Amino acid sequence: MTTLLEMKQKIKNFYGEHDSWLLPLLKFLLAFLVFQSINSTLGFLEALDNIFIVLILSIICAVLPLNGMAVLGCIMIVAHCYGVGVEVAAFSVLLLLLLMILFLRFTSRDNLALILTPAAFSLHMPAAVPVGAGLLRGPSCAVPACCGVILYYFMEVVSDRSTVLQGKETESVQKLQILLDALINNQEMWLNILAFVVVLMVVYLISRTSADYSWRIGDAAGAIIYILIMILGGMFLNVNINIGSVILSGVLAAVVGLLIEFAALGIDYSRSETTQFEDDEYVYYVKAVPKSFVAQSEKKIKNISSEPVESSEKEDEEAAPVERVREETFDFEKQLEESLKDL
Repeated sequence: MTTLLEMKQKIKNFYGEHDSWLLPLLKFLLAFLVFQSINSTLGFLEALDNIFIVLILSIICAVLPLNGMAVLGCIMIVAHCYGVGVEVAAFSVLLLLLLMILFLRFTSRDNLALILTPAAFSLHMPAAVPVGAGLLRGPSCAVPACCGVILYYFMEVVSDRSTVLQGKETESVQKLQILLDALINNQEMWLNILAFVVVLMVVYLISRTSADYSWRIGDAAGAIIYILIMILGGMFLNVNINIGSVILSGVLAAVVGLLIEFAALGIDYSRSETTQFEDDEYVYYVKAVPKSFVAQSEKKIKNISSEPVESSEKEDEEAAPVERVREETFDFEKQLEESLKDL
């Protein structure tokens, strides 16, 4: 454990010293993951389904805020939908505008959940989003996370029904009706939205309690609740749920939650203390839990010079002392007579 704490402290120090280029690098990697997941799901516009275009857009997102990354991602979705048909692109624009008007403008600070949700589905670990949002953010983060679920399943609908939507014999009104019915009647999407909201609220409420290891308890509870909701909901709603994938997603979410707890919180419950004090109006019950911290000893190198050092003290000792006599007290004639007597 001490080794992990030392490594955590070194990482924090390294990030604090080099955050000017580490933060753009992390944003570049996140943008690359998001754009690649969009291309792998849709990929109908050949001009965008190119690794060089993805790299250029990721470099642009490295210097933009997260809101800019979300906007570029939505533009890429609309562009791929245009590759399927004009009607599909128009439907995607209306859907994105509806989500933005109703939800996103009120929770712009939590847009990271919107960006991560489609990528998390592509990585087969969607449960990590509500667990992480419940630990780090709060109930408001459920709105962009659910919007991310809707966007992901909209891309899945377009991908699955691309053959019908690209057919010339299908009329424009029929294409819009196919998209609307497929999205509204998608019970798996609504089941995931329910699981996201419940898991996020449970994790948030448990992690904010004063109980020992509350973050770990909330993390484990969120992973278990997600697995139960998805499996039981799939059984009652007759939704084809891959049980193995759901269990794997819950386990990965629990692992991600433990990493978040270690990185963001990192406290030592074994040294927790409780105290009580009061004033004229209230009685206060306080529980203090110290953070886990390892003091790192700084190594200092002392330079030892082999050159001899000349000392002025030796010269002072070897020099004979000289008695100085003031001119005012010196009698020259008297000293001269005494000298002549000796002769």
